[in-house]
Amino acid sequence: MVIESGARPGLTLAAVAVVQFMVSLDLSVVNVGLPQIAAGLGFSAVGLTWVIHAYALTFGGLLLLGGKAADRYGRKRVLLLGLGLFGLASLVGGFAQEPGHLVAARAVQGIGAAALAPAALALLTTTFPTGKARVRAFGIWSATNAAGGALGVLIGGLLTEYASWHWVMFVNVPMAACALALVWRGVAAGPPPARSSRPDVLGAVLATAGMTLLVFGVVRTDQYPWTSPVTVTTLAVAAALLVAFVHVERTTTREPLIRLGLFANRSVAGANAYNLLVGAALASAFYFVSLYLQRVLGTGPALTGLMFLPLALGVVAGSVLAVKLGYRLAPRTLLVIGGLLTATGFAWFGLISPDGAFTTDVLGPSIVASVGFGLGLGPLVSIATVGVARHETGTASGLLNSSRQIGASLGLAVLGTVAHHRTGQTATPETLNDGYALGLTLSAALLAAAVLIALTVLRRTSPPSRAEQADDRDSLPARD
Repeated sequence: MVIESGARPGLTLAAVAVVQFMVSLDLSVVNVGLPQIAAGLGFSAVGLTWVIHAYALTFGGLLLLGGKAADRYGRKRVLLLGLGLFGLASLVGGFAQEPGHLVAARAVQGIGAAALAPAALALLTTTFPTGKARVRAFGIWSATNAAGGALGVLIGGLLTEYASWHWVMFVNVPMAACALALVWRGVAAGPPPARSSRPDVLGAVLATAGMTLLVFGVVRTDQYPWTSPVTVTTLAVAAALLVAFVHVERTTTREPLIRLGLFANRSVAGANAYNLLVGAALASAFYFVSLYLQRVLGTGPALTGLMFLPLALGVVAGSVLAVKLGYRLAPRTLLVIGGLLTATGFAWFGLISPDGAFTTDVLGPSIVASVGFGLGLGPLVSIATVGVARHETGTASGLLNSSRQIGASLGLAVLGTVAHHRTGQTATPETLNDGYALGLTLSAALLAAAVLIALTVLRRTSPPSRAEQADDRDSLPARD
């Protein structure tokens, strides 16, 4: 293995882990506190959903630009810039006094995360390119990624009930400062990047605007039916913007956000399609389970967060298990097993009852779904960068993250709308339960579709060879 001069693999891995934990945390940390945020700032029912969407859409829509910037301007520089922006937006958001203030801060957080995530993942890919060190590094990455998303609900609930909702924003500031110190000290500047042309900013704007309008159109169907002129026009404009994005990527004289030829790589195409569906299912399931605990079973924010702890621990356990099994099983096999387990857990969640309880309706499916999800995280990232040239690893990493966040926004918008229509106008525990159960069952169907993609699109591969498992020990973080 070749490591860039000045690099310290242990500190690099620690920095990437903190960054990924923080970015994942912010996808879920506000969920439990949404009722308190609405009361404190005066959000409307529709406007409140944009506390989630503002982050996920700017994050997902600008990730490709973030990956390209990491490749062109250097990963360390982009990491430092993104961390500063993310930390500042978190601080400002914690002091928000109006709905628009918080939504804007969440959008800026998403911009910072769009710079952070692909740069960090590309750095991990190039620091640990093969062998046992790569398996271990991606296992640690996947564990922190999973723990951030799952523990976000627990942390958000505790902070909301015992401090205030403002702290779901403030909590990011010390993490950003810690990551800044680790990146500054442990990440090498790297060789001067190639600068053949400027990144395609127009493409990034078209993609983000198109996805935002698409989600906006779906969410607003609670007031405007699918066949209404408002909805039809909104969705038509969204589609036009996304078509324009594809056209710009094919014809731009600047460096495109993504070389469309990357999708000819079956690993890239299959992994991102799988990831899109997993993101849609997971974000929706987290949302429905959180609301089921609070609005159907009447659980408080802190206890709701605590009830998500088995889910968080299960994801970490699955990620650790994936590292051990990764030496014996092919990545595609782990994806299939993990996807089937997660689908089983979500289908079990679909049996929730208005007369249920945590021990009978939540605990069991939480363990099954979370272990399955954790089992597939690391292998998915590894597959998505197989066969990708070194100078495009940032782009491929950004694409993978983008597919997860775009899937999360679209999935929550669509399944949330379907659940709302099932609930109807009378929001009783029984009708709410019916809506949430339907949403969770559909989440299981999305996971089943993801498994089918893994089986039909991804190529058969083998686990690491003995030579790769015995890779140079100097590359392992333990030696740093």
